[in-house]
Amino acid sequence: MPASLRELRQRKNSVATTMKITKAMELIAASRVTRARRKARNSDEYTRELVRAVSSAAAYSRVSHPLTNDITTATRVAVLVVNSDRGLAGGYPANVMRAAGGLVDRLHELGREVDIYTVGRKAQEYFAYRSVELTGSWTGFSEEPHYEHAFEIGSTLIDAFLRPTDEGGVDSIHVVFTRFRSLVTQETEIIRLLPLKIVRDSGDVAESPDVALERPEGFVPPYLFEPDPETVLDALLPLYVIDRIKYMMRESAASELAARQQAMHSATDNARTLIDTLTRQANQARQGEITQEINEIVGGAGALSESTQEI
Repeated sequence: MPASLRELRQRKNSVATTMKITKAMELIAASRVTRARRKARNSDEYTRELVRAVSSAAAYSRVSHPLTNDITTATRVAVLVVNSDRGLAGGYPANVMRAAGGLVDRLHELGREVDIYTVGRKAQEYFAYRSVELTGSWTGFSEEPHYEHAFEIGSTLIDAFLRPTDEGGVDSIHVVFTRFRSLVTQETEIIRLLPLKIVRDSGDVAESPDVALERPEGFVPPYLFEPDPETVLDALLPLYVIDRIKYMMRESAASELAARQQAMHSATDNARTLIDTLTRQANQARQGEITQEINEIVGGAGALSESTQEI
C-alpha cells in the first residue's frame, strides 16, 4: 500500500534529523582523528630510541633472560585486545574481535590456557556475551588514551609476565590492535609484545617501532651498559611495555576515529539519497492528491449541473 503524503513527510523529516546527527558526528570525528594521529606521531622518536635501547640490550645480553627467551612450550598466554568504547565506527570493532577470536582459538588448539585482557567496552561486551571470563578489563578512554592508562595496563601485564605460570603468570603476551595507515585504511594486527623477538637484519631502517624491534643489527648503536645488559633490561622492561601499549592504543584511537568518520560520511550520503527519494515520492503523492481533488470537483460540478437541468 503506497504511503500517504503525511507519512512521507514525516519520514523525510526524521531522516533529515538523523542526517544532521551523522554529519555532526562526522565533523567531530574528523577533528579528533587529526589530533589523535598527531599524538601518536609526536611520540615516535621516543619510541624508536627506546626500542633501539631494548633491542641492543637484548642483542648483547650474554645470559638467558626472560625478556628474550623464546618459549616454545608455553602453557599460559595473555592476550590484550584493544577495541573501542562506542559503536558507529563501521567494521572497526568487528575486525578487531574477529582477529582476537581467531588468535584465541589457535592458542586453545595448541593446548595453551589464555588470559584475556580487554581495552574498550566493545571487547568487554563481546566476551561477556559469550560467557568468557576476563582477567582484566579497562574502559572509558579508547578515543583519548593517556600515559596513566598505559601505565596501569602495562604494570598489570608485567606482573603477569614475571610471575611463574604455576602462580597464575603467563609465558608470553600478545596484543590485538589496529594500525592507522590512512584515513581510508586501517589494518588489524597481532603483535607479540613479550618475550622480545630478535632476528638479524640487512641493515635497512625499520618502517615502524614494531619492525625496528625485529631488526636490531645494522642500526643499533654500540651501547656501553652499566652495570650490565641484564640489569639494564630489567630497568627498561617496564618503560618498554608501557610505551608499546601506549603506542598501540593511540594507533587504535586514530583508527577508530577514522573508521567512525568514514561510517558517518557514508551514513550522511545515504540519508541525503533517501531524502531525495522521499521528496520525489512526496511530490508524486501530492500530485496524485491534487488530481483526485480536481476530479472530485469536476465530478461534483457535473452532478450539480445535471440535477439543475432536470428541475
